[in-house]
Amino acid sequence: MTASRSNWTGVALGLTLASYAAYQQFKMPPALPLMLDAYGYDSRLAGAFMSAYAVAGLLLSLVLGRVIAQRGSGGPAAAALALTVVGSVATMLVPESGALVLAARVLEGVGFAVLAIAGPVLANANASARHLPLVIAGTAAWIPIGQLVAVLSAGPLFRLAGWPGLWWLGLAMAAALALWLAAIRAGRWVDLGGRRATAGGADEGRAAPGLDQPQKLALALTGLVFMLWSAQYFAYMTWLPQYLVSALGLSVEGALRGYALPVGVLLLSILATGQLLSRGAAPGVLLVGGLAAQALTWAALPFVGGGWLGAASLVLYGAGGGVVPTCLFAMPSRIAGRGDGAARAFGIMMTGRNSGVLIGPILLAQTFELAGSWDWAAPVMGTATAVALVVAVWLASKVRGADA
Repeated sequence: MTASRSNWTGVALGLTLASYAAYQQFKMPPALPLMLDAYGYDSRLAGAFMSAYAVAGLLLSLVLGRVIAQRGSGGPAAAALALTVVGSVATMLVPESGALVLAARVLEGVGFAVLAIAGPVLANANASARHLPLVIAGTAAWIPIGQLVAVLSAGPLFRLAGWPGLWWLGLAMAAALALWLAAIRAGRWVDLGGRRATAGGADEGRAAPGLDQPQKLALALTGLVFMLWSAQYFAYMTWLPQYLVSALGLSVEGALRGYALPVGVLLLSILATGQLLSRGAAPGVLLVGGLAAQALTWAALPFVGGGWLGAASLVLYGAGGGVVPTCLFAMPSRIAGRGDGAARAFGIMMTGRNSGVLIGPILLAQTFELAGSWDWAAPVMGTATAVALVVAVWLASKVRGADA
């Protein structure tokens, strides 16, 4: 739909569902040092606890894009909440079984895959043209919002209930969201989408009916950039707390503060980028700049260590990390418009993202196992970021050419 006026209830629901999905994924990194100490997981298995979320998304994102386009967001979102609850409960029941925890994370990842598409599509569809750039910034902010909720809650909850405290909070949020969604579906305050499939008899399930070849290429490039960026970002954010503890000697509390710094900066950067996009800035140009900042961070990482240089590195990484996803989440609407192809466009983009989430944390864990230290982290992840930068330059030229 193309809203003439913003339905802020729909926007809020979409962004909250997506932020909850991010919380579920990012509750693991703050808890990981405690869980590694308690259960002695292999580091590659621990990395897979984050990458597991990508498995379901990688397999299902394209299909989910079509399903949500046809049936709307309501039913799939309700099912997704139920899956996250089942996965969370399974982890709390048998945490000593690494295989079961991994299976539970895959199950949660199916719910994440649904909410990662349904939430942004719902938020964007309920925004007017005037408010769309700001809502796109909010759409990009769901990942750091979920991260911040997890990391800021971790300290008090760990003192109260140990690592399961984050899982209990996730269950409480799932219950609240289920009640909110049920009330909206009963009251029909928000058009959850999917109703037009019965209106004109058109087959909206066919593949990307409104996309021409240049649009498909631009979306494929968007997915590729998201894959490369997500690989290094999720590797960084998965292992940063453990790196700060094991390599720099910080306490768990100190590591949580260090982890929160780039995420907080990233969130501010997202809001600033949204303002720039609302004033007509080109997303492709901003995307290139954000990736360049993060590539510089990786290049400098072996030389910064701790202290103020380390803090500056975290700030620069967060600043670039806010620009990149904001611009990437702006691409589906910029390339495919806001009609029937929007959900499929998000599905293509999220397939790329999920590929990166699958690869990154395990790859960084493997480099640690081979090197016996974190020395290979910067070269490997810096290379991925540099390749993403090159692809982003190509993407920017394609989007600029389409606008001309």
